Amino acid sequence: MIYMKYDFDSIINRKNTNCLKWDLFDTELPMWVADMDFKVAPEISDEIIKKADESLYGYAVIPDEWYDAYADWWKDYGLEMDKDYPKFANGVMPAIATIIRKLTDENDKILIQTPVYHVFFHVIEDNNREVVENQLMYRNGKYEIDFEDLEEKLAEVDVTLMMLCNPHNPIGKIWSRTELKKIADLCAKYDVTIISDEIHCDLTDPDKKYIPFTGISNHDSITTISPTKSFNIAGLNTAAVYIVGDKLKEDVFNALDVEWVSRANIFAINAAIAAYNNGRPWLDELRQYLYDNKKFAADFIKKEIPEIKLTDADATYLLWFDCSDLDISSEEFIKFLNEKTGVLLSAGVDFGKNSDEFLRLNIACPRQLLEKGLKAIKKGVTIYKQI
Repeated sequence: MIYMKYDFDSIINRKNTNCLKWDLFDTELPMWVADMDFKVAPEISDEIIKKADESLYGYAVIPDEWYDAYADWWKDYGLEMDKDYPKFANGVMPAIATIIRKLTDENDKILIQTPVYHVFFHVIEDNNREVVENQLMYRNGKYEIDFEDLEEKLAEVDVTLMMLCNPHNPIGKIWSRTELKKIADLCAKYDVTIISDEIHCDLTDPDKKYIPFTGISNHDSITTISPTKSFNIAGLNTAAVYIVGDKLKEDVFNALDVEWVSRANIFAINAAIAAYNNGRPWLDELRQYLYDNKKFAADFIKKEIPEIKLTDADATYLLWFDCSDLDISSEEFIKFLNEKTGVLLSAGVDFGKNSDEFLRLNIACPRQLLEKGLKAIKKGVTIYKQI
């Protein structure tokens, strides 16, 4: 497919650039961490360069344009965001860590829905809180919420916080309005505050749209949002926190200030404004490219690697596939693949107890690299079956 304006096919050498994805591990083709191998939209990089050319990098304040950019962007999702509501944070996970420390006590229980983004485990356990898993039900390549189990877990006295992933990483599911309403009602019933991590919200299939949790219920909730995943600017540490509930907002915003999580660097501010004000055309083409990559990968796997099965997904650039037919743990298999073929994926076991037979694959790369990675996986499966 030929795109009219933006280039997603050129391969960029990221080795030896202090790049976590390409330099952290000894591997030929890293397809693990959620980081895209595409150049940033020129509308963003031009603004960063313009700011850099000023040659003055002092302390920054958040301008009105930043608030307006967030508010205008979320109108597309049907959310009328008061421009005074979003609070800058220097990253989604730093903000969530602060929120956990503010709203819970040590040894409190925090509920997550597994399999889920592995850092959820770390941010809970590193702060001496306990993880409670509401395991998603996997049937015929699809995931569903076990609402009976969810209610039982929320009813536990020490569960005071629930962390939602919307859209969900790693399974790529957009939660429906009905599902979100059920979650909101249960959390209201048992007085459990919700944190909704919506960092992947823009990365849906071209004909799909996510639903902001905060538009579902008036129950106290916290939403973390950011342009970093959508526009490949994770290294700039720019995010925002949006809260429903006046007392909750006061408490959390104060905590973000006290822990210095709300202090912005000048490039983070300008990049976010440029992304939300001028990045829509680039994002639309990116979403189409990712969708085509997904179709390419699905066709390849179905034809060439029938031993693994993709789960249904309509969001994120992460594929989640079932390797249970191979009868090997995910951790052992990713090591095997890397040693034999040079491709590195994410092990399912990192995402929860119920996912040790799954692997996660990042497809946000030029088609040529994706094809190379898929061929490497095929080679690895073939070698493994011959052992």
